[in-house]
Amino acid sequence: MNGGRAFPAAQFETLEQQHDTARLGLWCFLATEVLFFGGLFTSYTVYRYLYPHAFAVGSNHNNLLLGTLNTAVLLTSSLAMALAVRAAQLGKAKAQLGWLLLTIAFAFGFLVIKGLEYSQHIHEHLLPGPGFDHSLGRQTELFLLYYWLMTGLHALHVIIGIGILSVIAWLSWREPFTGEYYSPMEMSGLYWHFVDIVWVFLYPLLYLINRHIS
Repeated sequence: MNGGRAFPAAQFETLEQQHDTARLGLWCFLATEVLFFGGLFTSYTVYRYLYPHAFAVGSNHNNLLLGTLNTAVLLTSSLAMALAVRAAQLGKAKAQLGWLLLTIAFAFGFLVIKGLEYSQHIHEHLLPGPGFDHSLGRQTELFLLYYWLMTGLHALHVIIGIGILSVIAWLSWREPFTGEYYSPMEMSGLYWHFVDIVWVFLYPLLYLINRHIS
């Protein structure tokens, strides 16, 4: 048995019921996150349709190489997270901790790369506000406002994810998860996959679509 983890909390009859409740609760939370980001994506799409040239100008100021590298980093982190969950289901103590730490390392790598791109934007006066290069026009500034808002919110979710995964890694180090009880690992994995999926939408919207300036 895995200590107290082999028994459900007082309000549940079985571990399976506890696990299903946790999964339902997390999916409800993720649904609210989808609505939140969905509103941003929708309004961004409307403005991109209204100002295609200005948004293409703004998109060309984003570093495509760094954006692509960050996409690869996050997708790889999702694979590492999935392997951590699988290792927990199989009760492999060292493997689950190792994959978790690797996921956290990739998350920090994403933030470092994003920080480099942010520093480039600031150096080139592409941060909306008093210091913005207004020769680019107000509509391009609107694109960059969406860029900073959406990538900033995503980065905040990455930071939160690092905190969650760090706690799960600590719990796994103290008492490894097993096939009987791995709910916290799976719930944190679902959250992390959501963070990655958001970036999968942000990447083409901000870096790829209509980069050609007509």
